[in-house]
Amino acid sequence: MKATRLYTKDDGKSAFVDFDIELEDSGDIGHLSKIYPVTGIIFRETDEDYDYGWHNAPQRQFILMLEGGVDITSGENETRRFKAGDILLVEDTTGDGHISRAVDGKRRKSVFIILE
Repeated sequence: MKATRLYTKDDGKSAFVDFDIELEDSGDIGHLSKIYPVTGIIFRETDEDYDYGWHNAPQRQFILMLEGGVDITSGENETRRFKAGDILLVEDTTGDGHISRAVDGKRRKSVFIILE
């Protein structure tokens, strides 16, 4: 299963890297990943004019995009668009952080899964 990680490099700048969430055959119920220990889950809706300047993630978390999208700019000035169905692992809790912006003037619905 494809996902993207946003992390802080040694120079303090955030960067993206694509990775695969490993899945194992679990028979009749399909393919499952390992269990990720979590501390909480947040359901979020952001307005159509959402524009959040440079900031860090408050904690390590998966973000699952449900509806709408978000443009995220890394410390390397790379902007990626995440839309419904995308999975983002955010780990840039230190350093320069990233920018998040609404896409096409639409609301976004997402789920934040806080990792231990």
